[in-house]
Amino acid sequence: MSDFWAALCLVLVIEGLLLFAAPGLWKQAVAQLLAQPERSLRLAGAVMVGLGLLALQLVRG
Repeated sequence: MSDFWAALCLVLVIEGLLLFAAPGLWKQAVAQLLAQPERSLRLAGAVMVGLGLLALQLVRG
């Protein structure tokens, strides 16, 4: 369970770094996401979950 919390903390660090380093680019990306249809966002989310699980399986062996 501690690995789960560590992973969430790393997500916060990475997202915080993006906001800190390039807030303008982050705002542009969010504006583009808002313009996308929900179906496209759901598909992108599903692909990301699948790739993340696959990568986790490869890393964890």
